[in-house]
Amino acid sequence: MMVREPTAAGQFYPASAEALKEMIASMVDEDAQKEKAIGVISPHAGYPFSGPCAGAVFSRIEIPPTVVLLGPNHTGTGANFSLYNRGSWRTPLGDVEVDSELAGMISKSTDLIDIDEKAHDGEHCLEVQLPFIQYFKEDFKIVPILLGSGGLDKYNELGNAIASSIKSSDKDALIIASGDMTHYEPQGMAVKKDKIAIDAVLRLDAGELLDKVEEHNISMCGSISAAVMVIAAKILGAETAELVKYQTSGETTGDFSAVVGYASMIIR
Repeated sequence: MMVREPTAAGQFYPASAEALKEMIASMVDEDAQKEKAIGVISPHAGYPFSGPCAGAVFSRIEIPPTVVLLGPNHTGTGANFSLYNRGSWRTPLGDVEVDSELAGMISKSTDLIDIDEKAHDGEHCLEVQLPFIQYFKEDFKIVPILLGSGGLDKYNELGNAIASSIKSSDKDALIIASGDMTHYEPQGMAVKKDKIAIDAVLRLDAGELLDKVEEHNISMCGSISAAVMVIAAKILGAETAELVKYQTSGETTGDFSAVVGYASMIIR
């Protein structure tokens, strides 16, 4: 079986299983009441910066047998919309199998998605979600998809393909949108801009989110992931959204002159 080796271990999170578990344990709430979610937004920076934000949302949700991972392609390599459809992904906590069945159904539901494993090789945004999931659940499968640009019509098509495939498969699945918020602006400006984007997600309005990101020049690298997730989640019955935690890198570094914002949200 083909195995994707970790790209971010030793950089974004500890490379040893023991140190990784210890770090995640410090960032989660073991006693939090868990609920079923259709989708979540989780950040993807180095754990010292965004880990508490990610830990807060993963502490709150039940992890189903299948997780669809959506994230931006930071490297710019490969197809515009790239699906990883076989094998497994490795982290220090073990291997996670790709749900080839659901991946195949999604790829057949739209011509927009290409099978392109190479696009995922150097990309961290989906990989960094896995240890948090593994901490809470030992056995689950994933469908990793990297998203490029394309406009609302294409995002609607992608969201429909994901939702219809989940429905047809009759699988219990969670959709995770991996993304960070404003990049390298003063704390006050970052918080102001991020609230505009977060409010659009709270209204479950993918079009508004994308419009506001463009209108206010919000450097949110996960806006497309969030939009596609919201589109799919609404088709799957989502009616409400909740902001679980918001923070910035300034809370870690003490430098609030140029921060990156992080938000975690539950869509149910």
